Amino acid sequence: MCALHDSSEPRLDAGMKHHDHYARRLPPWRNALRNRLIPIVRSETPYLALLQDQLRTPALDSYFAFTANLGTHTFFMVMLPILFWNGYTSMGRAMVHMLAAGVYWSGFVKDMLCLPRPLSPPLYRITMSGSAALEYGFPSTHSTNAVSVAVYAIQILRSAPEQHHPYVYIALQMLFYFYAVSIVFGRLYCGMHGFFDVVVGSFLGAGIAIVQLMCGEALDVWVASGSYVNPLLLTIITLFLVRIHPEPADDCPCYDDSISFAGVVIGCQIGAFHYARTGYAIDLPIPSTVPFSLKALGLPTATARIVLGVVIIFVWRAAMKPALFKILPPIFRGLEHVRLNMPRVFFLSASKYTSIPPLQGDDNVIPPMSELPQMLKNLTHPRKRSVSLGPQSAADAYETLAYRNRRRRESINSQDSVILESAEWLPDWDDPKDLKPSLKPKDNKPLGVDLLPTPVSSRVHSYEHMMGTVSPEATSMTPLDSDAEFIADSDGSGTAPQEEENEKRQIFMKLEKPRARYDVEVITKLIVYGGIGWLAVEGNPLLFELCGLGMGLTGK
Repeated sequence: MCALHDSSEPRLDAGMKHHDHYARRLPPWRNALRNRLIPIVRSETPYLALLQDQLRTPALDSYFAFTANLGTHTFFMVMLPILFWNGYTSMGRAMVHMLAAGVYWSGFVKDMLCLPRPLSPPLYRITMSGSAALEYGFPSTHSTNAVSVAVYAIQILRSAPEQHHPYVYIALQMLFYFYAVSIVFGRLYCGMHGFFDVVVGSFLGAGIAIVQLMCGEALDVWVASGSYVNPLLLTIITLFLVRIHPEPADDCPCYDDSISFAGVVIGCQIGAFHYARTGYAIDLPIPSTVPFSLKALGLPTATARIVLGVVIIFVWRAAMKPALFKILPPIFRGLEHVRLNMPRVFFLSASKYTSIPPLQGDDNVIPPMSELPQMLKNLTHPRKRSVSLGPQSAADAYETLAYRNRRRRESINSQDSVILESAEWLPDWDDPKDLKPSLKPKDNKPLGVDLLPTPVSSRVHSYEHMMGTVSPEATSMTPLDSDAEFIADSDGSGTAPQEEENEKRQIFMKLEKPRARYDVEVITKLIVYGGIGWLAVEGNPLLFELCGLGMGLTGK
């Protein structure tokens, strides 16, 4: 493993490489497994496009773009501290464990297999998150998170049905079922994942919830009631898992999210261990629970606790990140000098830079406070930047090139293959409206509903033809084999390899250039998010007591 050489190095040069990009970057066994699974992604794409074509409406676009936020890291990280401060410590700890496991293991598999998302086109990508499409596709982290939360919540409800009115009991269960189905189906509708992605992600989430239900409470008691060795051992295991996270073949942010949640887990365990010994915590339902009574505190005080706690978390994040970016680089250079550093690909080593500029879009878990107004604006206008068409990441681009190359080889090897050229089956590439939801004014129906009274198989075939196309010129593919020096086209003319290189360059130049990533970001995220976990479990509850917003000593 080696760090990236220079921040000035043109990262888009990756587009000039041959289609064996993954064969050269991945160990043979990972590449072999990836090659066995790629056909699943490709075979699902035209059927997902058909699903979009049949179901898409402006209202559903807005709904699924909006509700996808309910399965993101940001949503859960804002809600989790509130659970701790309002006395729901058992649920809060369970959510931390499940979400950290879901983000880590789904990211682990994503970076290990490097499987792309379904191809766009023919799919339209509907998302309010600029970073979502930069990750690999398999498995779906949204599905993992949603299903784990739903399975856990439903089982908790069923374990004590007498605590709720029968109608409330049924309504809450239906709400969690609807939440999980809505998030999972929304990933298909939005063109962000295939059936294989969401099914495996859902099973992963269900498995994580089952483990939490079986072992979670015992783990919480073990950490809070034992000696300091217990949280220390859990911290070492967590750091070990971070260290063995696979290196991806492309610049994928999955590792960053795994680091962030690993930090939260570490902070929560340390905070729970110490807070249980402060005399402010209670032992029900589990040790280190923050005492809370809405009747005793009153609504204004309870609200003030939440507002103060959230502000403290954002202040901590805003202050610590720039401070650590100044403190850590000299330390990392010293470690690098004595060869004690542990570089990762796509992260610049400290010796390659002198300072770290202000980073934009460097956090998918808790954004800086300055970005909150824009995020709220996007929530109120979810369709303004929700729909995109074409490759959005390096993985997208490589898959587009690989699929295009495969189609060209098939057209050479089979004289019977038919290349569809009917423009009525393809979007109007010159019309900017077609880069938004594919709706025609007439009857407000999806593209092609009135134009295509054709069998489903023909429509699926038309979507297959659109796969691997990113421009008007690419919709009519010419036979071209990248391994040949010169191959005749169907019209008798020839296409040189240089033309294919230009084609690659054109695809990669359309991608947003990824920002430089620095080695100190790894430790920075662990410290910052470890601090957030500690603030949620111990720091802010102690501050509430000092500010007169707490319940007082418990007498322990």
